[in-house]
Amino acid sequence: MADLPMSYSKSIAPTDHLVIRNLQWLFGFGLVYLRRMALDGIRMPDGCYADGTWELKMHVTDLHRDVSLRVTGEIHIGGVMLKLVEKLDVKKDWSDHALWWEKKKTWLLKTHWTLDKYGIQADARLLFTPQHKLLRLQLPNMKHMKVKVNFSDRVFKAVSDICKTFNIRHPEEASLLRKPRDPKKKKKKLEEAEEEALELEGPLLTPGSGSIYSSPGLYSKTMTPTYDSRDGSPLSPTTAWFGDSPLSEGNPSILAVSQPISSPDILAKLYKPQSLLDKAKINQGWMDSSRSLMEQDVKENEVLLLRFKYHSFFDLNPKYDAIRVNQLYEQAKWAILLEEIECTEEEMMMFAALQYHINKLSIMSSDNHMNNSEKEVDEVDAALSDLEITLEGGKTSNTLGDITSIPELADYVKVFKPKKLTLKGYKQYWCTFKDITISCYKSKEEAHGTPSLQMNLRGCEVTPDVNISAQKFNIKLLIPVADGMNEIWLRCDAEKQYAHWMAACRLASKGKTMADSSYNLEVQNILSFLKMQHMNPDPQFIAEPAVTNDINSECLVSPRYLKKYKNKQISARILEAHQNVAQMSLIEAKMRFIQAWQSLPEFGITHFLAKFQGGKRDELIGITYNRLIRMDANTGDAIKTWRFANMKQWNVNWEIKMVTVEFADEPSLAFICAEVDCKVVHEFIGGYIFLSTRAKDQNESLDEEMFYKLTSGWV
Repeated sequence: MADLPMSYSKSIAPTDHLVIRNLQWLFGFGLVYLRRMALDGIRMPDGCYADGTWELKMHVTDLHRDVSLRVTGEIHIGGVMLKLVEKLDVKKDWSDHALWWEKKKTWLLKTHWTLDKYGIQADARLLFTPQHKLLRLQLPNMKHMKVKVNFSDRVFKAVSDICKTFNIRHPEEASLLRKPRDPKKKKKKLEEAEEEALELEGPLLTPGSGSIYSSPGLYSKTMTPTYDSRDGSPLSPTTAWFGDSPLSEGNPSILAVSQPISSPDILAKLYKPQSLLDKAKINQGWMDSSRSLMEQDVKENEVLLLRFKYHSFFDLNPKYDAIRVNQLYEQAKWAILLEEIECTEEEMMMFAALQYHINKLSIMSSDNHMNNSEKEVDEVDAALSDLEITLEGGKTSNTLGDITSIPELADYVKVFKPKKLTLKGYKQYWCTFKDITISCYKSKEEAHGTPSLQMNLRGCEVTPDVNISAQKFNIKLLIPVADGMNEIWLRCDAEKQYAHWMAACRLASKGKTMADSSYNLEVQNILSFLKMQHMNPDPQFIAEPAVTNDINSECLVSPRYLKKYKNKQISARILEAHQNVAQMSLIEAKMRFIQAWQSLPEFGITHFLAKFQGGKRDELIGITYNRLIRMDANTGDAIKTWRFANMKQWNVNWEIKMVTVEFADEPSLAFICAEVDCKVVHEFIGGYIFLSTRAKDQNESLDEEMFYKLTSGWV
């Protein structure tokens, strides 16, 4: 209006002023619009358009389609997915889909974040893909299941969902492991073997579907016992186990009932580690629990192994854990058959006898598992009450007795302290075991004087060396000192003496005395373990050829014994050992097998190749539920032990892959991980610390955040 003459402007009505202003505004907007229209479609050298938008390239995996969207950096992820679905114009449930950034290996799950906040630019390529994908899961019993797993969840959460689907309590003890490759076999033959194994797959499962997902995942007093009173098999009908889960349509015995190995060829095809270094290489394959499967390059339809990763089995109760007990038994069985853990010849025959017994009862279970009675349930409850396995070895129904005094041991024991260039020669001493200290005197009369030798067993390594037929009952002690470990051997005269001294040594190594409530139970477990190894056949028992031939010994012992003895010899020895376990119920036999597995010297040690600070060659670091062990890579001998109870903190230098552990009254430990990401070692240490905080009276839900704080680190 400033350009009009004064006289003319005065002649215009007030309403006309408003009309003219609107016309001017529209004219200005039109110019801007025309300018933008002129710039629309013009791409700048950086790939963006002149109007500030740019093309975002995406691939829709379900439709095998590439799609481009014009976006700005200010649009949020939810808006991008909405625009994409509208452009696809395909009627489909897209609720499970999310965006995956290939280059950064990242799920874009924070839908309120903008593209700018994620750092996504025109050179990015995103996948629009389902979060739940098919996974071929190999269970500890070597059977395969097709499971739909959330590939965007952290592995810890994914495993928890899988275990809830299978009704396995305490999923924090399990994890996923990549299948080890046998370097001696060609890739083509490996693939053929895998294809044959996959024919054993069960029905398709989706964690979270059906009523099974709502079943208690941890200890609950309201849980219904899930074993049969006669043979320990699952209760019938199958809905008692799986409710509306798709698994109820399949065969639940794959989870709760052990199936015998049908052919020695199955055993021959599986990878067998030949050395400690081979065992260490297997442990490189553990998945990172704080990252998703997709972030760790797991592909759809890939085979992963579900295994009990942490050998700390909390509140193992046969009444509620029939599936968990069976899968633990299966993992122990295959570890022994594939020689992943060492055992003596007598122990191997005992394990074979238990396997044979379990196989027989498992085959019979389908015929009689409907014949239940309340009386039988009560009897089984009483029989199983002493078989519960906990972190400290279980609980006992015995009275505590006089709690004002600590029990002591005093007896003649042969002691040997090996030195270089000397033959083993045991010397008899009068030994007293008080608190956690063994004192050795030349005679009983000198017991009130100064001991010739005194040993504090806190933090020591205790290893059995037993041969029943040769009446050899030795205890090997590696006692920590400033510059390493002192080796001491104790030799007992009889089983009873050995059981008491061995139990006392094991407790003392944890800093506990014989006043601990688990001492008597430990003694009984050792005695029962020795009893099962006895080869004292009934004089009236004569193995008939038909019975001997009925034993498939090639599937019950490890390959080394098949090379050493003939099949008939092995079968005869298995039948002899079977007499010691023939009266056991199915669930009791499985629990005894697990207990015997836990009694082996190498049980629960996870090996990793490492180079220690100040060391000149690669050695092994062994991690167990309560300690770290520095080991010789060739012999497996312990060089030094550090207890978690004495640990102040541990740190990881992610750049040089060095783990540093500080202790209260010892020099710090530092080592560099070789051939394995130090995150795996870090997670094992933090995981065992996390498991040690569990208690029956605590909240039944898992503290996931605490687990991540202890295991994930700052990566």
